[in-house]
Amino acid sequence: MLKRTGMMESLKVLVISSCFILFLFIPLSFAQFKYIETENVKLVYIGGAHSYLIPHTLRCYENSLKFHREIWNYTPYEKPIVVLHDFTDFGNAGASTIPRNRIAVAVAPFSFAYETAPANERINAIMNHELVHIVAGDKCSGRDRFFRRLFSGKVQATTENPLSIVYEYLTSPRRSAPYWYHEGIAVFFETWMAGGLGRALGPYDEMVFRTKVRDSARFYDHVGLEAEAMATDFQVGVNAYLYGTRFMSYLALRFGPESLIDWVNRTNGSSSYFGSQFSNVYKISMDEAWNDWVEWEHEFQKKNLEAIRGYSTTPYRQITENGLGSVSRAFLDRSNNRLLTALYHPGRPAYLASISMVDGKISHLHDVKGPALFFVTSLAYDSTTGNLFYTANNNEHREVHLYNVFDGDAKQLMDDVRIGDLVFNYFDSSLWGVRHYNAISTLVRMPYPYDEWNQIYSWPYGKDVYDLDISSDGRFLSASLSHVSGRQTLILMNIDSLIQGDTTYTTLHNFGNSIPMNFVFADGGRYLYGSSYYTGVANIFRYDIQLDTMEAVTNCETGMFRPIPLDDDSLLVFRYTADGFAPAKVHDTITEDINPITYLGQQVVEKHPSLKDWMISAPSEVTLDSLLIDSGKYNSLANMRVGSVYPIVAGYKDAETYGMRMNLAEPVGLRRSQLTVSYSPDARVAENERWHGSWGYHYLNWDLGATYNAADFYDLFGPTKTSRKGYSLSVQHQKTLYQNPPKSVGYSMKVAWFGNLQRLPDYQNVNASFDRFLSISARIVFQSAQASIGAVDYEQGLRWELRSSNNIVNGTVYPQVIQNLDFGIPLPVYHSSFWLRSSVGYSYGDRFEPFANFYFGGFGNNWVDHQGIKRYRKYYSLPGLELNEIAATNFAKLSAELNLPPLRFRRIGISSFYFTWLRISFFATGIATNIDTYAYDDRVTSLGGQADLRMVLLSHLRFTFSVGYAAAYDRGEYYSDEVMVSLKVL
Repeated sequence: MLKRTGMMESLKVLVISSCFILFLFIPLSFAQFKYIETENVKLVYIGGAHSYLIPHTLRCYENSLKFHREIWNYTPYEKPIVVLHDFTDFGNAGASTIPRNRIAVAVAPFSFAYETAPANERINAIMNHELVHIVAGDKCSGRDRFFRRLFSGKVQATTENPLSIVYEYLTSPRRSAPYWYHEGIAVFFETWMAGGLGRALGPYDEMVFRTKVRDSARFYDHVGLEAEAMATDFQVGVNAYLYGTRFMSYLALRFGPESLIDWVNRTNGSSSYFGSQFSNVYKISMDEAWNDWVEWEHEFQKKNLEAIRGYSTTPYRQITENGLGSVSRAFLDRSNNRLLTALYHPGRPAYLASISMVDGKISHLHDVKGPALFFVTSLAYDSTTGNLFYTANNNEHREVHLYNVFDGDAKQLMDDVRIGDLVFNYFDSSLWGVRHYNAISTLVRMPYPYDEWNQIYSWPYGKDVYDLDISSDGRFLSASLSHVSGRQTLILMNIDSLIQGDTTYTTLHNFGNSIPMNFVFADGGRYLYGSSYYTGVANIFRYDIQLDTMEAVTNCETGMFRPIPLDDDSLLVFRYTADGFAPAKVHDTITEDINPITYLGQQVVEKHPSLKDWMISAPSEVTLDSLLIDSGKYNSLANMRVGSVYPIVAGYKDAETYGMRMNLAEPVGLRRSQLTVSYSPDARVAENERWHGSWGYHYLNWDLGATYNAADFYDLFGPTKTSRKGYSLSVQHQKTLYQNPPKSVGYSMKVAWFGNLQRLPDYQNVNASFDRFLSISARIVFQSAQASIGAVDYEQGLRWELRSSNNIVNGTVYPQVIQNLDFGIPLPVYHSSFWLRSSVGYSYGDRFEPFANFYFGGFGNNWVDHQGIKRYRKYYSLPGLELNEIAATNFAKLSAELNLPPLRFRRIGISSFYFTWLRISFFATGIATNIDTYAYDDRVTSLGGQADLRMVLLSHLRFTFSVGYAAAYDRGEYYSDEVMVSLKVL
């Protein structure tokens, strides 16, 4: 206990005031952010770096919006904002309509792995796709518009005020639709707006469903798709695109594309819920239509399989028993007769693997952090040294790592270099690759010892290079090159010339809009082997450099990829299966005849040729100058707007309060604020406690907050109370110091002033010994935790946290320190794990002073709750006891936790409400308190378990129903028990 006298009150005022002044001096906007505005959109971008993209982006947006205005009769509810960024190494985008219309665009080149992305120019494709999301979510009926005006905008559901769920549905009902619905309609429109370049007419999608039919694999229904497939299938969220696009295409084939517009379009007289509107349009239930599609799909794909079998199919010997999920490029370790690759499949985190060519046995070599879907990592191999080069953080800014297969040594070579498509040059031991930066593809060379990279050539925007390979003599580099028109070519470059600055290349073959994938040199350098959907099916092709001929080597039923020429006139390939890609061996011989397949999209456009009219004109035809109205530096504060205002209900002690909440935000997401005011009419509440208020303000890494007689909705339900008499004022700063998944290090610091207290802010059952105090706290957290595809929680890893708090009460400082350490390992059964969780704490204060103690007891969950499900993991939790029952100035706590595999539900419920999984956990906790004093020490053990049932309401609102039981034992003797029942909202 540290005594302080004199100017304590002045110190408190000084600390709080200084924090607020510091906050005010934070720049009001990012200086590097600029904006340019037309009548229809505000585009925010990083000045300088992306300036060259601005005219093209605006033209693409305006061109796409013109089409959507006409076909949907759409006028945006408010002007959308488009934000360009370069935070990821591969292009993607996301759209939201609540509370504002916003599109965020990652400008990097697309990933062309297995032709899962269209060959269309990416900004144009993104605008065509994302504006469908804006239309589908923003377009409103007269009733929707009434509620938007009533609530001053579109309400976003929040955990703090669950009534906002109702308000969200009233203002934006079509938000409450499944992922496959939103992505399916966006992909369908994107494809035909680009004249057929897209997944609705894409070979990868055809391969997936053709393989399902061939392998008699499961077709998920529309509920099981969301409940199970998108969590447990190796393609996870991509299944929404696959199934959604396919179902939409089938409906267009059967009922016409105009029926899709009638279904998705929110107009006066249409049903709010997407499922009800489906029945209105199609006069059948969605279950019936989905079953009809699955039956039709089987017959359709059987005909395709029959067409393929019109000529002899290629025999193969599969190396592994099953498909392996996503796979990287592979290399043959001839000395050990094994295959070296990287795998990413359900049940375990991604890893480098060796696969025996004899019996298919798979051995784990090393984990791959930050894997990418489909290609996992970019892999290169030096067989002379045993060095495997691979990339990490493949969905963000890539790093280059090395793993030696001979001695198991692993190290990072280069951090945050954004380089992939690695290939090793045996001639000079250099490593080559492609760097993505500011939307540009750059060919780079990394000389030994691979601690730097040199720029060889940067292609202009619109041309992207990928899938590199180098001949064994080090003379030639081959690559696939994507052109702005969507045309794809296989090219050859002379390495000596490249190093000298001559970047000319030879076009070996023009594949049209079909992507040449993974072409590699045979040992002699005369042939290049690769794959292409040239006939609609991904077969292996051989290009003869001397004769300038391209010939098919396989005729397969599903798809074959990533060929490796072997010594015995055979090839190792990866064959697509319903469980992912599987290595197989095929004979290297020319296939004379291959039948093309029929695409569903082809049948749709032939039956409904009006789709040809959906193709929009080139963005270059947009006259931009007449549309521009403003530009300058982007000021986030000046763009703050009221997002919504709505009524709330909350609890204060044992009474209800009624009031309003106002939300403000700026569309880029840099700032937000909220204000709530409520009143308790209940006579049980003292007159001076009936008004309640809270205010919060967030900017970058800073948070300001204030409360007055704080009320909380969840205090209406259950034992845990967070409402408090009194007022508070707080400033918090938090920041991530290091982010390199799965590892991260972050800290937070908080200063808070509390006044007019009755109970301690963190402990509801403890009376405050003084009615005001200053709290200065900080914490630092290190985490390295992983979960595999299909998991519902972390399955392995480490988490360390150090917390310090200093309560300054009436001239006395009460410091406290807590350290938490969690360590978990996976168990042999997929998705099961065992964790040890420990906490130790020490307070330097008087054990009879409430502000100096830690308090323990209870699960901590309310009957209706919004905080963590597994609250028994918290250091202050001790299930079986009353809340805050045990007080201590020091403690040591250890918990063992066993998490059983979750039980997944394929179809329990309907589209508007269904269950997804059930998980059971068991725990044993022991705590020793007041260890330094025999007179006050205690030893308590808690044994219990908890079951969690996840459910989904209206397609996107997740609820978790939990039941727990625990018994507490004081020094081995039964003490008390507790039953916990809780429903977590969102």
